[in-house]
Amino acid sequence: MKLLTTSIAIAMLIPMALILMTIMTSMRMPKNREKSSPYECGFDPNHTARTPFSLRFFLLAVIFLIFDVEIALLMPLPLITVNPNKFLTLIPAFIFLLILLLGILHEWNEKSLDWTP
Repeated sequence: MKLLTTSIAIAMLIPMALILMTIMTSMRMPKNREKSSPYECGFDPNHTARTPFSLRFFLLAVIFLIFDVEIALLMPLPLITVNPNKFLTLIPAFIFLLILLLGILHEWNEKSLDWTP
C-alpha cells in the first residue's frame, strides 16, 4: 500500500513540477516594440508588400532546392554497396544520377543557372 501511495505521489509531483517550471520560465518581459512587431524577413512591414524582386533569383533558388533534395537522396548510396549483389543495387542509383545529370544539363542549356541576364 505504501508503494502505491509513493508511486501516485511521484506521478503527480513530477508533472506538477514541470508545469510550474514552464509557467515560471514563460513569464513575459515588459513590452518591447521590436519584439511585438511582426517578423517580415527583413522587409519593413510599414511599406507595401508588392515590391518587385528578381525572378531569376527565385528560379535559381527553386532549382537549388530541387537539386539539393535529390542530392540528399543519394546520401545512403554507400550503404547499399554492402549488399552482396552490388550490380543490381547500383543500377537504380546510376539511373537516378543520369536523370539528375540530364536535368542539370537541361537547366544549363536553358540558361536558368546564369545569374546575369
